[in-house]
Amino acid sequence: MAVCAETVPGDVGSRTFFVKGAVDRVLEKCEYYLRGLNERDCRRNPSDAIGRRDEKSDHGRSEKCRPDRTESRQSVGKYDLNFLNRSFFPVLGLARGTSLSSLVFVGCVGMLDPPRPGADEAIAAVKSSGVDVKLITGDSMETAQSIGNRLGIYNPSTDTCLSGHEVDRMSDSELELVIRSVTVFYRASPRHKLKIIKALQNMGEVVAMTGDGVNDAAALKKADIGVAMGKCGTDVCKINQFSSQEAADMILCDDDFSTLKEAIEEGKGIYHNITNFVRFQLSTLFPPFRSVAALSLIAASTIFHFENPLNAMQILWINIIMDGPPAQSLGVEPVDADIIRLPPRNTRTAMLSRKLVGQILSSAAIIVAGTLWVFYKEMSADNEITPRDTTMTFTCFVLFDMWNALSCRSATKAIWEIGLLRNRAFCLSVSGSLICQLAVIYWTPLQHIFQTEALTLFDLIFLTALSSTVFIFNEARKWYDRRSANFVHHPQSVNHL
Repeated sequence: MAVCAETVPGDVGSRTFFVKGAVDRVLEKCEYYLRGLNERDCRRNPSDAIGRRDEKSDHGRSEKCRPDRTESRQSVGKYDLNFLNRSFFPVLGLARGTSLSSLVFVGCVGMLDPPRPGADEAIAAVKSSGVDVKLITGDSMETAQSIGNRLGIYNPSTDTCLSGHEVDRMSDSELELVIRSVTVFYRASPRHKLKIIKALQNMGEVVAMTGDGVNDAAALKKADIGVAMGKCGTDVCKINQFSSQEAADMILCDDDFSTLKEAIEEGKGIYHNITNFVRFQLSTLFPPFRSVAALSLIAASTIFHFENPLNAMQILWINIIMDGPPAQSLGVEPVDADIIRLPPRNTRTAMLSRKLVGQILSSAAIIVAGTLWVFYKEMSADNEITPRDTTMTFTCFVLFDMWNALSCRSATKAIWEIGLLRNRAFCLSVSGSLICQLAVIYWTPLQHIFQTEALTLFDLIFLTALSSTVFIFNEARKWYDRRSANFVHHPQSVNHL
């Protein structure tokens, strides 16, 4: 970056150029360097001003610098710049002069920019879930490697680095061949970000990109998830009509990577809650099984000229309870602390996977079989349908539904692992549903409406034990799935951030 200042407006002779940038780039344009407060002392090598700090200045000497720029850049790396870079000091070179072709190197500035507290833990947690984090920076290789190593992104023994110049020289196919092992990109510009995103997307990866400037807008727009900085990011009122915040899908209000970890956790939690809700709803309300127990009972009674085992009010009550608070409360299940460690899901895979459909059908089969068995058992006692028969069948179905909802709170963990009382909304909704069911059975006004009769304590214990089979089956399935996962390795697709 260069700025031109004129002490006398319009006077070319009064112009002074002030330049800042990467030290090696600035040194390439310098023919002199500054020693002392006011005098310009020129030596053969401008990089001597960086490393040999204790050497006394010889004021008044004026000698042009050696034109061998390569030697200048090599000598810079031997002195204090490496120390600064390894200490998280991005280094800027400063120069001035009356012409951009003949500048005076005046010094360099190291800026302390350490990683935020907790950033390394957040990155480790994100990487443990299968998300691959890559560092793209405009800093030097030494600074980028040092920061990447500190954050756990870069491992010198297994990972590699690429410069922006090397990315420019590669074709898209060549970049795709090496990009998986590259974790740090240094001396990179916004156009390099765009090329990196395209290479990852061509490999079928889901890419999230962070950016804070208007130059990052194209990369944020191209990424599957563009994340703009809320504090230091640009907006339309500040810089440009096409800003980073406008191009992004998400704005990080506190500019902290640990917030991205929390967002990933929340997103995974929402998806798993939706899956649990669907599992519960379809296992009891899947269209081929919609009130299947009730409809099967009605069909059987019609064939054998019996009275209907469930009346219209009871069928309506079952659907209201299942579509009501217990189902809705599954959508507000607190996020599991271990959910961040789950691998990213394949976005091309449908939510209703073969495994999920199998779980739904198995739960539905247990509910239907248990309810029909209770109806047959009660009816066979006197070969006629009584209010007791319908009450037993009706209550059995409702209790099956409550146990099934309890097992659907988590697809992988047992109820005692996630905490029985952690989801307060679920506890209140299930308790309310059971209280309402008891009112239908024992409160006289509701008995007349629903045509029920009071059950004994033994009846309630028997129905509770029978209906708990769907819960026991699902908990045993979770245990078996976890046990099998410990012996079978499933390749994980990697998303990139």
